[in-house]
Amino acid sequence: MKALLAALEEGRLVELPGTDKTEALCLLATLLEAIPGLQAGTRVVESMLAREQTGNTGLGLGWACPHAHGPGEGELLCAVGWSPSGIEYGALDGKPVHMVVMYYVPESLKNTYLREVSAIARVLDRRAGAPEVEMGKDLNEVRLRLLDVIASSAEADSVGLRARMVQVEARQAATGQQVGSWTERIIPASVLVISGRPAVILAQDAAIVAALETRSDQLEQLAKLGDLEVAGYRVLKRAAQVYQPGRVLYDCLVWKTNQSLP
Repeated sequence: MKALLAALEEGRLVELPGTDKTEALCLLATLLEAIPGLQAGTRVVESMLAREQTGNTGLGLGWACPHAHGPGEGELLCAVGWSPSGIEYGALDGKPVHMVVMYYVPESLKNTYLREVSAIARVLDRRAGAPEVEMGKDLNEVRLRLLDVIASSAEADSVGLRARMVQVEARQAATGQQVGSWTERIIPASVLVISGRPAVILAQDAAIVAALETRSDQLEQLAKLGDLEVAGYRVLKRAAQVYQPGRVLYDCLVWKTNQSLP
């Protein structure tokens, strides 16, 4: 369960607001899109929703493992959502889902993904769904219970995996960090780049708009690089639409670079 462990280590465990399945899936898919290093323009949200329409990804026993596929090589990525009240997911056993473990699966890692999900399913079967996880009182408790689930899997015999688990617990205990809080600081933004003119920033956060507009000349590099650090913010390009004459509208995610992000 290395991808699941990495999600816990890197802060991609969040509490899901509300009980709407589509909203929960879109939130987790957006977290995956925000991971630096994911190929620019990767549309995890659309791919994941399209995949869900072909078949329900509920594992039963209160858990689901939705996934989106991508081309080529890359890293198996994971984001985890916890719903204290449960989501009506349409799982075969009819039970609401409390734990949503979402994956982005590059073409080259399909077998790795299948092994990881199979390992989760085996642990859930053995532990009757691991109710101690879904009934945690807060994110920190849920995280610790998830580590217990990982430790009970066959993969936990790996010395390296055990060492990483200890590192995660030690780091969180030392800092008192509330995992998952960074996700609230990811802001969607649109960037309109017009050749020869300052870029126009459209976002709900006035500080982001002001900061990016002071260095709007740098934003022309989005077309080439797709991932920029501008005026203390990280700007990740998700998609681009070309308009005439010489105008490009970028769909982006923005966050401060001095905050703890994966």
